[in-house]
Amino acid sequence: MTPTADLRKRRVFLVDDHPLVREWLTNLINQQPDLTVCGEAESAPQALGAMGAAKPEVAIVDLSLKDSSGIELIKDLKQCHPDVAVLVLSMHDESHYAERALRAGARGYIMKRETTRKVIGAIRQVLEGKLCISEAVAAALAARFVEGKTPPPHSPIELLSDRELAVFELLGQGRGTREIAETLRLSMKTVQAYSARIKDKLHLASATELLREAIRWHERGRTG
Repeated sequence: MTPTADLRKRRVFLVDDHPLVREWLTNLINQQPDLTVCGEAESAPQALGAMGAAKPEVAIVDLSLKDSSGIELIKDLKQCHPDVAVLVLSMHDESHYAERALRAGARGYIMKRETTRKVIGAIRQVLEGKLCISEAVAAALAARFVEGKTPPPHSPIELLSDRELAVFELLGQGRGTREIAETLRLSMKTVQAYSARIKDKLHLASATELLREAIRWHERGRTG
């Protein structure tokens, strides 16, 4: 491969907290004649710090990151690197997360259980400036935005705001209030206020119940 030929390849940046996933994606993408991996990161701060020099055209972002929130990273990328298209590749169910990711600024959402052919197709689709979402997500968005209907939530979790969900996920990872505040760049008082709101929205009676539910949600996401 000559340097000139390599320059014609579209540049992809990987953000995932699992080294094995990054290695698999790197091998898959670098086998393509039109794509190349130009950098990788396991957390939002790493990604934001490295993307300026890497100059990617598309970032593949997982939603569960090391010490970070994928949704908040998407929002930050929209601000700091607006020309970088974001494709979410996640094990989290699209019914809970796809619309949040699109609202945050992502151009596509694909599940990790999809075939390699679909993953590569999704990257190319996003690079062409198109949205890449499943038929089910497209139908839900049509009902919400075109017909003016809001479908009932599949789960009480959908009632949480993006920030509340980020706090809930970090609680499920076993993070304390101070750690969550540092990770999300919030005050401890704000994190406590979010925790209280989450507890109310999920109809949980105590902090112990909140923690138990958060751990259950986190484990379901990691295995489902």
